[in-house]
Amino acid sequence: MIVVDDIHKQFGGFKAVDGASLKIEENSITGLIGPNGAGKTTLSNVIAGVLPPTSGSVHMQGEDITGLPPHELFHKGLLRTFQIAHEFSSMTCRENLMMVPGAQSGETLWNTWFGRKRIADEERALKAKADEVLEFLTVEHLAEQKAGQISGGQKKLLELGRTMMVDAKIVFLDEVGAGVNRTLLNTIGDAILRLNQDRGYTFVVIEHDMDFIGKICGPVICMAEGKVLAEGSLAEIKANEQVIEAYLGTGLKNKEQVGV
Repeated sequence: MIVVDDIHKQFGGFKAVDGASLKIEENSITGLIGPNGAGKTTLSNVIAGVLPPTSGSVHMQGEDITGLPPHELFHKGLLRTFQIAHEFSSMTCRENLMMVPGAQSGETLWNTWFGRKRIADEERALKAKADEVLEFLTVEHLAEQKAGQISGGQKKLLELGRTMMVDAKIVFLDEVGAGVNRTLLNTIGDAILRLNQDRGYTFVVIEHDMDFIGKICGPVICMAEGKVLAEGSLAEIKANEQVIEAYLGTGLKNKEQVGV
């Protein structure tokens, strides 16, 4: 479980996150929504160690992880993906997955000379795991394809696959549906649901697509102006007048216009 307590993040005089507090329950798929500039991505960057908070704290499974760098959080099982996928374009999709686990024997000069059998054994195991991940994501046909040549939606699937190459506990997905066609988005949604149900992953989905949020998320948290505005089911969020005003600047009389 992630507990965020009174997080503030300022850039000069601008308060991007202004006293946000929330809980992410274990084994949940939580939607994090809000208008552009609400502070969603900044808050996720603070939780994931990309940005240090100005004040406040973040706890994971009871441990204070406030300000820990991303590589340390990676080893604790907290990972995030980005709105724009970061693939190694000249490497194949399989190779992109194989390079994720850390502390591989082939990374040291000594082992390249005297530990070749161990390196070969590790490579075979990593290749088998990468192929299993690609099959799970229904993109096994892309194994030998250069990552720079696949579509944007397939790159999002590849990023999701990277989290499967290590023992992820909680994964932040930032705008996973941005620029993805509806068919591929359904594939991504199905993969998220299966990872949650079969492997116990906890997800935080930062997204503007309310149909997608409604399909995969249980609890939904809405932010506005750097604060947590409302929490509950998507139906409760849609009926909340404060949420409607945050999106439209209007009251309940115009709630039928809300795309949330």
